[in-house]
Amino acid sequence: MSATLQRLTITMPPEMAMAIRQAVDDGAYASTSEVIREALREWNTRRQLMLTELAELKAEIDQGLADVAAGRVKKFDPDSIIARGRRLLAARSS
Repeated sequence: MSATLQRLTITMPPEMAMAIRQAVDDGAYASTSEVIREALREWNTRRQLMLTELAELKAEIDQGLADVAAGRVKKFDPDSIIARGRRLLAARSS
């Protein structure tokens, strides 16, 4: 085993283990390790995206709180919000 690789032992439900073995048996992967490595790469990509989106959301919340503290607010108008949401939804649907 290469010095750059580490061996780990994992425990999983039989259905997951079978799916991994099946992917290897079908020829999609050369080994179970390849399946796990790809799954971890995809998980890491999704996790990084989630963390980025969370940081952006926190920044928007902070900006909103700063706007409220500075008095930069508008009167709450639910009808206007609903109409805007419907326009955005219609634009996405077309």
